[in-house]
Amino acid sequence: MTRRQAACLADALAIGYRVLGQGGPAVMAVEVTIRFLEQSGLFNAGRGSNRQLDGVQRMDASLMEGAHLRAGAVASIEGILHPIVAARLVMEKTDHVLLVGPCAARFARHFKLERHRPSGPSRRLPYGGILADLKRTGDRHGTVGAVALDQAGSVGAGASTGGIDSMLPGRVGDTPLIGCGVYADNRSGAVSMTGLGEGIIRLAIAKSICDRLVRGRSPLAAAKSVLRRLVERIGGAAGALVIAPDGRFGIVHVTPRMAAGWWNGTGKPVVQGRWP
Repeated sequence: MTRRQAACLADALAIGYRVLGQGGPAVMAVEVTIRFLEQSGLFNAGRGSNRQLDGVQRMDASLMEGAHLRAGAVASIEGILHPIVAARLVMEKTDHVLLVGPCAARFARHFKLERHRPSGPSRRLPYGGILADLKRTGDRHGTVGAVALDQAGSVGAGASTGGIDSMLPGRVGDTPLIGCGVYADNRSGAVSMTGLGEGIIRLAIAKSICDRLVRGRSPLAAAKSVLRRLVERIGGAAGALVIAPDGRFGIVHVTPRMAAGWWNGTGKPVVQGRWP
């Protein structure tokens, strides 16, 4: 984590907490926090998203609130600066949960979301060279996410990502899949995941953590238990942000590093690159 990234995370926490301090809902705090990170270009989300093997940025995002279990998500969306806003519009303006591909982009344009055209050279590879290239790539990180608890006792969770660098066109990870990359329920808590999406999907990690929370496990214990299972069963790699309805929280990862932070409105936001 660079100094610029650490400063950006601290600013994002302050922006999100400002919403909570004014009595705003958790899901709104989550959205504005992620929107700030997408705008920065410092992370693999929004402006800074990775490109797929055909040179195109395709992004995923999701948002969920815990009071009524409403959720919205977009996958493989192109040309939009803030996929998290598109996800919120799916949640609020439709009866659906997930929109994908060009139709998701058309939906975003209908609501006049800010466009984004990547700058710089784009690498394009013939499809025949894809599998060899996938074996060479080492980029497995970059998702941005947030969880929050508001003054009314409701929780919210969200995430946004550009996926794995140089991945197969059309690949979708855990981020837009409710119960995998994110989950929020006022009866259990809220979870936002980062890491290698295939493993997170196979164990439905976010919902699995929430299931343990509702049975009385602490956020740290619940996350550690599920991530340990991820490693033991399939050799996965991931990190989790977890918050319970009583305000307890946990930041847990089974990766070498995880840039993350928290703030309760007192002192300064806490931002670190590693967590116990």
